[in-house]
Amino acid sequence: MNLVEKARSSSSTIKQALAVFGLADRVRENARRAIDKLHEMGIETVMITGDAEVVAKTVAADLKIDRYYARVLPQDKAALIRRLKGDKPTAFVGDGINDAPALSESDLGIAIGAGTNVAIESADLVLVKSNLLDVAYALKLATATYNKMLQNLFWATGYNVIGIPLAAGIAYPLGFVLSPAVGALFMTISTVVVSINAMLLRRMKS
Repeated sequence: MNLVEKARSSSSTIKQALAVFGLADRVRENARRAIDKLHEMGIETVMITGDAEVVAKTVAADLKIDRYYARVLPQDKAALIRRLKGDKPTAFVGDGINDAPALSESDLGIAIGAGTNVAIESADLVLVKSNLLDVAYALKLATATYNKMLQNLFWATGYNVIGIPLAAGIAYPLGFVLSPAVGALFMTISTVVVSINAMLLRRMKS
């Protein structure tokens, strides 16, 4: 029996697998914490991926993601974002070339700093440290900034609504007139209050 015949004979006797290897990406711990933070802020989380259904379902269950879409083609991501933002404001986080259209389509596109240049150019915000926890912090900071804008608008408008009519003599029949000196003092106080209120944003922690 020659070598070829021996090889064929030995291969024909193998009737079962000796080993099976499974490979899978590990979920980052900061991704889990980021999802938890977003849920604490009342934000619905959605995963859009081109991976198979079983992979997407497993990851979504592990991270407690509210909804997921599997086997989504690159050109369909933007259409899906367009549909989602029809219901409510939508932010999209991505790092690849295929994510660029969705980043541009979303209300707020957030690119991972370690991602591709195309994704970074298409995003509104770039996470320099590539830490997914910064997504939650960025949204928290944006919400706090918006609230501060409303508060400062209230202070500035409130002063003008009250101060200008008083300085114009609307309360003169009641024996009260706001003098220019007092009006200037109130204006200064209003400016100081607005500035201090804005600076309080620096105390916000992630």
